[in-house]
Amino acid sequence: MVSNEIHTPVLLERCVELLAPALTKPGAVLVDATLGMGGHAEAILKRFPELILVGLDRDTEALAIAEDRLKSFADRVHLVHTVYDGIGEALDDLGISEVAGVLFDLGVSSLQIDRVERGFSYSKDAPLDMRMDGTAGLTAESILADYSERDLKRIFQDYGEEKLSARYAKAIVEAREATPFVRSAQLVDVITKATPVAVQRLGHPAKRVFQALRIEVNQELAVLERAIPAALERVQVGGRIVVMAYQSLEDRIVKRAFAAASGSTAPAGLPVELPEHKPLFTLLLRGAELASDEEKALNPRATPVRLRAAVRLRRAAA
Repeated sequence: MVSNEIHTPVLLERCVELLAPALTKPGAVLVDATLGMGGHAEAILKRFPELILVGLDRDTEALAIAEDRLKSFADRVHLVHTVYDGIGEALDDLGISEVAGVLFDLGVSSLQIDRVERGFSYSKDAPLDMRMDGTAGLTAESILADYSERDLKRIFQDYGEEKLSARYAKAIVEAREATPFVRSAQLVDVITKATPVAVQRLGHPAKRVFQALRIEVNQELAVLERAIPAALERVQVGGRIVVMAYQSLEDRIVKRAFAAASGSTAPAGLPVELPEHKPLFTLLLRGAELASDEEKALNPRATPVRLRAAVRLRRAAA
């Protein structure tokens, strides 16, 4: 399967539109912090012939596909195997102090969903892996084998926002005493049997549990908490950051970080806002922007997306 046939970039035109004003200068640097298979990166490199791209990804398979896809731009591309909270170190290693733009496309990539053997989907039987970085140690299988009932309940509740977290944690601990969990179908079966019929009619009962396991395996929220402030710090004056989130937990983190960066630091009651208290960033969108009905029809994976963007106004005084 050719790489450009297995990845339809989400909100491509909108992302380009938001980033474009910062990318026109020769030598402008854009960090694609979630490179994936390079769909967004390829389109942006084509439109800005003097742009330098730094592409980050924890998934070595995705990096290999992106490298091949972007080979005609090789002299303008730096690919780095790292989780996106490593943005600062990656730029330091390349001798880049600040950048014109940063793009985050969060969540599971098309590659990870489409590769059944990676174990991200509850609808297809596969090994319980769920690692975005195949070189990392922790897997969904090891979590299901080793975590206590209390810890399983916590991650289902916190990362899956699952109302039946206690019931599912108890069912998993009881089931693993007889047979270890090694395949996703085993987990789906246990969850389904533990779910009241009325609840099953509301949607697939395993959806939130699989989300929670994936987030725990890859430490997605903890990484994101570090990554957004680190990325904001590297954006130059006039530079822009665009973030696409696909579930409320991610979007909440992005919203908080953007609010902090775009708010005044003036103490309450101060009659005049001093220059040093003025916001460092301003938001380019009011709240989170959603995909249009047309975009959703063309690319169903855009359905849950929440898009946020900001531009740097000034640097904090030294």
